Amino acid sequence: MSRCRLNRMRRVFARVRRPRVGLDGEIYHVGYIFAGAIVRAVRRIILLVIVGTLGVVTSCGSDDSSSAAPAAAAATAGDFATISPQDAAAVVAEPPADLVVLDVRTPQEYAEGHLDGAVLVDFYDPDFADQLSQLDPEVPYLVYCRSGNRSGQTLTMMQELGFASATDVDGGIVAWQSAGLPVVVE
Repeated sequence: MSRCRLNRMRRVFARVRRPRVGLDGEIYHVGYIFAGAIVRAVRRIILLVIVGTLGVVTSCGSDDSSSAAPAAAAATAGDFATISPQDAAAVVAEPPADLVVLDVRTPQEYAEGHLDGAVLVDFYDPDFADQLSQLDPEVPYLVYCRSGNRSGQTLTMMQELGFASATDVDGGIVAWQSAGLPVVVE
């Protein structure tokens, strides 16, 4: 490296370390102010990543498209899963013993159209958790809402309450109807 270039680098670094007086009267080094800006930018990026990750985790459902046989097994195997509307229709067509189809929408949404034989438990009722706890935890459940958000939260609550098996319809009744599957209108 040439001597001229080395002297130029020394001058640049000397300027960076030159003390400055801030608005609050404190003495700062320009390099420290720059480092503080980097730390703030990294914190913002980390916050955005965390918020984005939470958004993905709490979204309406997954894009997992599995066959009807695993879907029927999911409804009886004692686990909690999210399945496509087509797989849910296969489960409803050949239901396991004591299958309960649980609609967690409002009564108004239920009246606009629901799955045949669905039991309504309004997610927005103040005593929703109590109503869930009164259901039989040993039978399998097929849970749906409008878009999959409330039913996903319901699955988590059911798991915490000790239910044996529950399956969520991915995308809710909106996806069910978009797939051309039948609903009952009252």
